[in-house]
Order: sequence, then structure tokens, then C-alpha cells
Amino acid sequence: MKLPIFTERLTLRKITIDDVDNIFQLDSNPAVMKYVGVPPVINKQESAKMVENIINQYEKNGTGRLAVIEKESNQFIGWSGIKLLTEEVNGFKNVYELGYRFLPKFWGKGYATESAIASLDLGFNQLNADKIYAYADVENESSNYILTKLGFENKGTFLDKGDICNWYELEKNKRK
Repeated sequence: MKLPIFTERLTLRKITIDDVDNIFQLDSNPAVMKYVGVPPVINKQESAKMVENIINQYEKNGTGRLAVIEKESNQFIGWSGIKLLTEEVNGFKNVYELGYRFLPKFWGKGYATESAIASLDLGFNQLNADKIYAYADVENESSNYILTKLGFENKGTFLDKGDICNWYELEKNKRK
């Protein structure tokens, strides 16, 4: 992965151990975690473990979630990125998946779309993926809208951790 990635308003960089407080701020927020399928974290040790897992993904799989920094404020606003699904989700395993998560005060500003476009560029151009997958809780209207806007095709629903989710696929040659 060639990093950092710069967009018009954002910088995407590797998540480091120094991001534990940032990840805790994100993952302890009930609004952020509403559609994730797991409860908000309750201590920084859980966030430290998450950061360690992300760092291990970089080393083992050559990709993973990236910290998203707002250029104007130099503030951590969330994460976005492509990760290799090493555990089966909806019958798929060892495929690339797009994901993103942002602090509520940065919702509605187009940051998820902007960072997702940069993440898809990385997936298709650096990782040479032919397809990238994504999924979102059927009730998460914003995320489903973003994925559709990015050109993902809804391939149906499945049950994930007790929640009904839409499963999306984007082929490199069908990208908008």
C-alpha cells in the first residue's frame, strides 16, 4: 500500500498505536455503533486490541482500515478502507471489503464518499482487485445510499450478527 493517500479534503494514513484514543472515541459512541452489530466498546483496552488487529492486517494482508484525517483541522474523523475478509461473511471469504466509520459531527459532509473513492482506487489499482464487496444494515439508509452512489450493486440480503444486511458487489470494469 502506498500511503498516505491525499484527497481534496482528507488524508488517509495507517492506523497506529497512537490512535487508540481516536478509535475509542469512535467505537464507544452509540450513534456510530448503531448499525455495526456489536455494542459500543466500554474501555480503551478494547480499542487497543482493535488497533493491534488492524496493524496485524496491514502486515499479514497488505491492507486494512485507514485513519481519515480532515486536512483543514488535522483532526481524526474516522476510518475508511479496504480489508481482506479472512472470516466468512455471507458465504464469502478471502475477498476485499470496503468499510468506513465516522464520528457523528462529520456525518453529512461527503467524507464517507470521498474516502471510499480513495479506498476503492487503492483496492482496484494497488491491490489489483477485480471485485470489492461491502455490506450495510438494511436500516442504515446513509450507508446504503453511499454504496449505491459509488456504483455498488445490491446482491441481496443476509443475516449478520442478528441484523439483516444488504450485500453489495462492485466489479472493477463496472466502476462509475
